[in-house]
Amino acid sequence: MKPNSKVLIIAGSDSSGGAGIQADIKTITALGSYAMTAITAITAQNTTGVKSITPISPKEILNQILFTAQDIKPDAIKIGMLHSSKVIDSVIKSLESIKVTKIVVDPVMVAKGGAKLIDDKAINLLKKRLLKKASLITPNIPEAEILTNTSIRRKEDMIFAAYKLIEIGANNVLIKGGHLASNTVQDIFVSRSEIKIFNSKRYDTKNTHGTGCTLSSAITTFLSCGKPIKKSCELGIKYVNSGIRTNPKYGKGHGPINHLHTINIERKFR
Repeated sequence: MKPNSKVLIIAGSDSSGGAGIQADIKTITALGSYAMTAITAITAQNTTGVKSITPISPKEILNQILFTAQDIKPDAIKIGMLHSSKVIDSVIKSLESIKVTKIVVDPVMVAKGGAKLIDDKAINLLKKRLLKKASLITPNIPEAEILTNTSIRRKEDMIFAAYKLIEIGANNVLIKGGHLASNTVQDIFVSRSEIKIFNSKRYDTKNTHGTGCTLSSAITTFLSCGKPIKKSCELGIKYVNSGIRTNPKYGKGHGPINHLHTINIERKFR
């Protein structure tokens, strides 16, 4: 099978494999595309939490992006964990150089266990400069609250925060609703011209580690293959929901989802 498209991931590593760049590679591969990477940080973590974070230097992040893209130009870029303002500067500089227009930013700020993954100066720079370059940003509710300085308790608050992000400079916003207590998960897509609410069944499981990384990578993959942004969001949400439903129940804490549910292994390899 030949890959459908090429996706560059700019994100941190998760040693447990459920989130970060490992989840991104699995997602892009499982959806039939080719994944390339620029690692921004190395984390020591498992399903119970984050033990340590080791940042990669901004210069080496820039080298990874530019040298990779000079040889194999990506059709789309997914951006995850950017831990400092210098790293964000490097990424912005690289984006201006390689000129890829399909960019999805997942503003990773807080780990599932509550550990903060980005500093305040970086958050401000992300808001001022990076959001404008993204085709889509995909914050969860805590991230949307940090970016907009608002409190989100219901669907209407999510829509208000999404519009505030568009006022700041975002082109399209998908706010993930998993943090709100309800039987149905509502993910809300907002553009300058429309609102679309995606309703999904909530599964009774703690195994949701890496869902945000996975969703943004799935959306980027569909976008890289030529799907419109709203349709890419719909298909990405379906992929993640199936991954949660079929999760392998690994680990003692927040376990990973099943990234491989789209893959059929030929009998001779079983």
